[in-house]
Amino acid sequence: QVRLVESGGGLVQAGGSLRLSCAASGTIFSINVMGWYRQVPGEQRKLVATITSGGSTNYADSVKGRFTISRVNANATVYLQMSSLKPEDTAVYYCATTTYRGRDYWGQGTQVTVSS
Repeated sequence: QVRLVESGGGLVQAGGSLRLSCAASGTIFSINVMGWYRQVPGEQRKLVATITSGGSTNYADSVKGRFTISRVNANATVYLQMSSLKPEDTAVYYCATTTYRGRDYWGQGTQVTVSS
């Protein structure tokens, strides 16, 4: 079992920055990929960024150059540094992971609101 808890969401002005954190607990040695997704009302949950145990990263085109995903403590904590924020970035952001056995886990989500 892996438990994920997000933190760091809040209200920021357009052009500002925010850093989200995801703390993993439990069998963290089983984690293969960690990532961030976001969801707005009426739309499907979409990929924001992922990072593998080996450090490879992947980003949605809409956030490339503005967001950076990173990890510390052997995947125990993953961060999403968000810069040059836009109102379109407003969403509930979810931390997620896939273990080496193919099991998926999700956090509870944290709200990010970017004002004009």
